Amino acid sequence: MRVVYIHQYYCNPGMAGGIRSYEQAKRLVARGHTVDVITTDITPGDRELGWKVTHEDGITVHWFRIPYDNHMSYARRLRAFAEFMVLATTRAARLSADLVFATSTPLTVAVPGVLAARLRRVPFVFEVRDLWPEVPIEMGALRNPVTRGLAGALASFAYRNASEVVALSPGMADGVVRRRPGTPVTVVPNAADLDLFHVDPAQVKRFRGEHRWLGDRPLIVYTGALGAVNGVEYLIRAARRMREQDPEIQVLIVGHGKEWESTGRLAAEHGLLDRTVRMWEKVPKAELPVILGAATMSTSMVRPIRGLWDNSANKFFDALAASRPIAINYGGWQADLLAETGAGLVLDPYDADAAGELMAARVRDEDWLVKARAAAHRLAVDEFSRDLLFDRFEAVLTRAATSGRGRAADRRDVLSQQS
Repeated sequence: MRVVYIHQYYCNPGMAGGIRSYEQAKRLVARGHTVDVITTDITPGDRELGWKVTHEDGITVHWFRIPYDNHMSYARRLRAFAEFMVLATTRAARLSADLVFATSTPLTVAVPGVLAARLRRVPFVFEVRDLWPEVPIEMGALRNPVTRGLAGALASFAYRNASEVVALSPGMADGVVRRRPGTPVTVVPNAADLDLFHVDPAQVKRFRGEHRWLGDRPLIVYTGALGAVNGVEYLIRAARRMREQDPEIQVLIVGHGKEWESTGRLAAEHGLLDRTVRMWEKVPKAELPVILGAATMSTSMVRPIRGLWDNSANKFFDALAASRPIAINYGGWQADLLAETGAGLVLDPYDADAAGELMAARVRDEDWLVKARAAAHRLAVDEFSRDLLFDRFEAVLTRAATSGRGRAADRRDVLSQQS
């Protein structure tokens, strides 16, 4: 099967960001499929015109440099999305394919996916990573009725033209069906990369020894985006309470985003920065395993908005892969998992002080930590291992491609009868 895989912000392990698309494409190649990824290059540097093609683990990756970051104005970000729509459509339409697959966000990637699939006369499969426009509407980011209508129409356009839809959580799947009943949807959440997060204990010991502020102290980490969705200032307020309870506890925030500076300022205002709280700029994915290996507990944060409960954050599954308990401050399917298995903590989204007290107690509770680590490991192996979930993902693509070939054969039969 020849797959054209459209992902505007694709990352490999040498880059900072989620590697879902890389891992899925790599496994498709290992199963004998051909994969062309179409993406953008947003690494720092001057703008360049033209496509750059690289080959990694058998994947052919087509890069076009389109500047983008969270500090851009809304208009500039829309311009980047529109530019990629045009460029990706042109590129994808020139590639041989049995199927076109596009993964959001942004939602606009559906346009080149649908158009390229039509031009190549092959099926289109769409992956929903965030439920648009429902989430930005709940957050107040889409207030204009016209903009809301256009975003809703684009979502309907994507679902209507997709042979199948992949959703990253049960809540996202429900949202797709609410908007377009009858849409075939398969839930394939983010995954635990067990091999990647298997770290030599000597590396962890060396990491802790290299940082005098850490040593053998308890460490709570947050890894990932610091954007409007995440509200990482919650962790800073919890850290203030933790310091009162236990001054030895350390908090490490590793990431990037629009609220990086404001989060750092809040930590400084509370006298926590470079004492209890350390903030590191984003690191390549390949460097995260030793950080999580050194952690006593990981965290995942979102603002207290119901629509955000349906997320499928990489950091949640990275913690499971590293056999580390994770503390989250939201409800929904991940909270239910933690409550059922004991693999972490569900924090009060409105009471950061109570969260700080609970985390401070648990990172010193060795019996609880042993049980929580074991539960996290079981979840990673039994429910969320990358290889297990990839089988489900490949089955969706194979089913769509097979049905597409069947429809093409039927069209040929009709034409031959007419002639």
